Amino acid sequence: MSKEEETIVCFCEDITKEEIIKAIEQGYTTPTEIKRHLRAGMGECQGRGCMPQIMKLIGQKTGKPPEEILPPCDRAPIKPVPVGVLGKIVKGNEREE
Repeated sequence: MSKEEETIVCFCEDITKEEIIKAIEQGYTTPTEIKRHLRAGMGECQGRGCMPQIMKLIGQKTGKPPEEILPPCDRAPIKPVPVGVLGKIVKGNEREE
């Protein structure tokens, strides 16, 4: 494996460029498929750090133009939320403590 292939693309989940390329070669050709297969973009940064690089790799390996590569489907919470905040919400109303 070359130094370039050893490059970490997703730091939160410790996923290398080589792993992403192999997944693309196996037929995972959308950011959502890569995310589900490798967990890339599911770490603390929620893909803000790695997803642009993953989308670029998909384009390079598949020949798709950038405008055809859509970002992965977001699922709530989109941004990390402290657990304590969720504990204060009950049926849409703030709970008194």
